[in-house]
Amino acid sequence: MKNRILYIAITLSALLNWNCTDLEEERLDESEFGGQAEIVSGAIAPAYGYISWTWRHTNYYGLQLIASDEAVLPFRGGTDWFDGGKFIATHTHAITPTNDLVGDSWNELTTNISRTLAAIEVLRPLAENGDSEAQGALYEMIALRGYLNMLLLDSWGLVLRKESSAELSEVLRGQEAVDYIEAELMSVVDAINTNRGPGRITQAAVWGFLARLHLNAAVYRDPYGTPNFTTEDMNAVITYTDNIINSGGFSLSPEYFDLFNDDNNSNSELIFALDQRGQLRREHSRWAYWSIAGSMFPRPEFPSADGTDGPAITVDFYQTWVDAYGAVDPAEADARFYQRNNMVPDAQLMDLEGREPLLATETDNSYYCIDPNAFEMDRGILRGIQWGPRKGDDGSFLTCDDGVRIGPIQQRKGNGPDRDVGYVDHVLNVNFTTEGSLHNTGYRVSKYQFSRTSPNGNNFSSVDLVLMRLAEIYLMRAEAKLRNGDSAGALADVNTVRASRTARPAQTPEGLASIDADILFRERGFELYWEGFRRGDQIRFGKYEDPWTDKTDSDANKRLFPIPQSAIDAASGIEGFLEQNQGY
Repeated sequence: MKNRILYIAITLSALLNWNCTDLEEERLDESEFGGQAEIVSGAIAPAYGYISWTWRHTNYYGLQLIASDEAVLPFRGGTDWFDGGKFIATHTHAITPTNDLVGDSWNELTTNISRTLAAIEVLRPLAENGDSEAQGALYEMIALRGYLNMLLLDSWGLVLRKESSAELSEVLRGQEAVDYIEAELMSVVDAINTNRGPGRITQAAVWGFLARLHLNAAVYRDPYGTPNFTTEDMNAVITYTDNIINSGGFSLSPEYFDLFNDDNNSNSELIFALDQRGQLRREHSRWAYWSIAGSMFPRPEFPSADGTDGPAITVDFYQTWVDAYGAVDPAEADARFYQRNNMVPDAQLMDLEGREPLLATETDNSYYCIDPNAFEMDRGILRGIQWGPRKGDDGSFLTCDDGVRIGPIQQRKGNGPDRDVGYVDHVLNVNFTTEGSLHNTGYRVSKYQFSRTSPNGNNFSSVDLVLMRLAEIYLMRAEAKLRNGDSAGALADVNTVRASRTARPAQTPEGLASIDADILFRERGFELYWEGFRRGDQIRFGKYEDPWTDKTDSDANKRLFPIPQSAIDAASGIEGFLEQNQGY
């Protein structure tokens, strides 16, 4: 049954937050528009610009990451990142409707949807009067609304259908929700621009949205049961991914980590990304710094740009890499796992297990010198003792004739028992015990570059926020082929992605000899880790009820998050009110 509710009631909390954030409105290049440039740009900027806030680390991104087996965020040293227990509850699947991570994610996402509607209402009259640029922008906003509603469907099992701010909204679930999103995307896919500048939705992005929708449709129809992947859905996935792959407009990046660097706006693998250059610079640097040691300063030209000792990868996720490569260190076998950028002297390279830590007396003798603008921290999954710019007692970086000193980083983060104790030495075991929650515990992820335009590591990044890229398209096609019985075709697509990372030939992963659902699931983890896909992948592959680090809950109801209590309370007087998801 469709529940008709006031849209403004559902998003009340989000609407109240519009005027109390430090987010500036995005400015788009008005040269792309015609005579109504200012109006068109002003209409779409708030919707596009809010994507970074939706995908903020303490909003939708963190919700996806921490709820999966990819990441865990303990109460660091008894001083950092407890935040009312929201991250611990999310990781253990003990979430309640009052969890702030759930509430903030819902509020920002529904606000973003509201902004697409506001843009559509401005653009539609202009388009109807024959303004071609307004028409093109209108198509983009309809596609963006479809994409955002798909995020809502993925996490809460519903979508919000509304065509006018003067109307009531409809809440759709199951097949009705899938049909609505598909209709939104199909209404624009053949008319939307095929080529826009970075940060804009194009026809290829819409094809990608449609592929995602059909790949997950079985879960969306019945989020609590065993997915029934139909041949029709899988054929649709293959069709839409074929369109992108065969278009010739995109190519896989030889260097994996170039996908997440300052200049990634021109990377030919990206299909849809939030452009953050110049006046568009926003919040995505939080994806770069959240996991990194708080004592690490990745940009020595900016002394305030540091990490926060946030989430680490779980032992379970790390073990998937170990299992895949056996006796070979995954850092040597797979260019996606690690990129060494530090020029650590060979004498200081130590085994990860059974080593003796550096002594404090060795501090002054263990370093190299480099121009601060040339330093780049290691990327990928970071293990063991970390090297970086070192600060003196006065808080300034230690220097030498050739620039700044790069050496083993002293542990100075936090005010708990693990402050000022040796060096930043990331160990594998991380959990919710006292020992497992120390600031050094857990291997960290440095996937996104600390932008060279960011003075504080938090804002003003020039790295585009990657939301869709060609490797995902190949992997979606591989999955659809595998579910349709074409294992040879699936294997070929997976191996195409693996073989593409050729910038460091010694680390180009070898082709797989065979494939099944478990290997494909594992391969998606290797390629797409920490990009917001893992929770959905676990649900689709039947692994979300499995145990992992400090998580034993096996309740299928937890596949969907609870609707925030604040949203329920906001429209409690409306008959036929939005019903809470089952199990909460």
